[in-house]
Amino acid sequence: MRVEASEQRREEGAADDSGEAPALLDAIGAFCRARGIAESTFGRLAVNDGKFIPRLRDGARIRPETLARVAAFMARHGAAAPAHPRELQPLLRFAPRPAPAAAPDPAEARDRQKNFRFFDNRQKYLLFVSTCSEKAVIARRVGQELQNLRPDPPALRVFDAGMGDGTVLTRVMRQMHRRFPTTPFYVVGKEISLEDVRLSLDKMADRLFEHPATVLVVTNLYYSEAPWLTPRDPAIANGLTWKEVRLTGATSDDFAVQIGALEPFLSAHWQARHSPKTGNPIYERPTVMILYRDDMRFLLHDVIPRQGRANAGYDLVIASQPYRLRVTPDFKAGKVVAPLSRALRPGGRLIGIHSCGGDPGLEIVRGVWPGENPYLHGRREILAATRRALGREARHFSFIAQSDARSIFRYEMHTLPSEVSGAGIGTSTLFAAWNAAVYVNQIDDERLTDALGGPGYLAATRAVLNRYGRLWFQDESYIIARRRA
Repeated sequence: MRVEASEQRREEGAADDSGEAPALLDAIGAFCRARGIAESTFGRLAVNDGKFIPRLRDGARIRPETLARVAAFMARHGAAAPAHPRELQPLLRFAPRPAPAAAPDPAEARDRQKNFRFFDNRQKYLLFVSTCSEKAVIARRVGQELQNLRPDPPALRVFDAGMGDGTVLTRVMRQMHRRFPTTPFYVVGKEISLEDVRLSLDKMADRLFEHPATVLVVTNLYYSEAPWLTPRDPAIANGLTWKEVRLTGATSDDFAVQIGALEPFLSAHWQARHSPKTGNPIYERPTVMILYRDDMRFLLHDVIPRQGRANAGYDLVIASQPYRLRVTPDFKAGKVVAPLSRALRPGGRLIGIHSCGGDPGLEIVRGVWPGENPYLHGRREILAATRRALGREARHFSFIAQSDARSIFRYEMHTLPSEVSGAGIGTSTLFAAWNAAVYVNQIDDERLTDALGGPGYLAATRAVLNRYGRLWFQDESYIIARRRA
């Protein structure tokens, strides 16, 4: 419930000696005077907004995540921001302590689900990627679509709707080079995570060396914006950061050194925050970064995108795990699949891939939470929802669900046979298998915390590993193809 400001200060102990909550503006003013910097400079360095302080002075409220960035900046320079300044007070909410036996609130449970961002958990993600073969298997499945592509000049155009750590995209680019060794590539990757952008770019020096005629674009725009490299809101588009990086040299190490030097730019421009409506991460500042070899600039003149004039028209769109399992098919189609389908050129193909269950990983989860089933909607429901979302445009597309034999494929956790047999399964193997199972099935942290309080989760994992002698998971794929004129 919301309480009056005076009660807020009393409850939080945020009052100063005069009884008033401290003001962030006062702390920032003292900081700027002590260090001899302008307010606009402070705003740019702390929150990437030169007008931050004038807005506060005009009565704007500060959100907790912005306050955290300001406090972190000041702490790095030996100062401290007020924990609960006056500018934050109107946004604070306090709830009474719950009764010991109170029943869970359905609305609160829905809010937790709405704000659940499973793929933001870096430890689970990185452990899963390093112990399971999903990325390599997905890349091979995507590579099968290359034989269906008939690119037109000036380039083969590919869009990755979520690069992740870049493993899938770099593996697909290897296969592209084998099939189209002399064709220029235009590759666009969407990614909101700063860490994933770093990991992806770290893999790209070798790709630019092997296939010199490559234009690589990385952006943090939304699904409905990224294929065109332009924010939909004109006001936001005016603030778009557009950076071209011309790589010099002739070796992959030359390129790697220059890509590594982009770290300050990435740290400044790949900031993200969570949407208060959906819990999804959204960009703080729209950014497009284009990388290509300077010695290929003449050849790539018609491939390099120009700000405000970038086209979509992709030959291939990769949509691997681009949405949460439990959201509705209409949401998946309207927010992700339909916008990406519109970005296809005639003859272009979108391949969608998501987890589908029916594997030992789901059995592990059900050993702890009986009846758990995050796989409520399969590929056919998503294709039907996409057809509805496209409306009259749907007549220009083919929606291909494929048979189960062709659509469904499996990948495994990397283990030695001796590691998953008998009662002596190592603890590290059990933890890796449990992590993979809850990651793939997108179990939220609140339930995980409860499960980790007892030994049941390890017993369930051990039982499944003993039953099968290994651990595997299943994904399914579908195709949306834009018909040729």
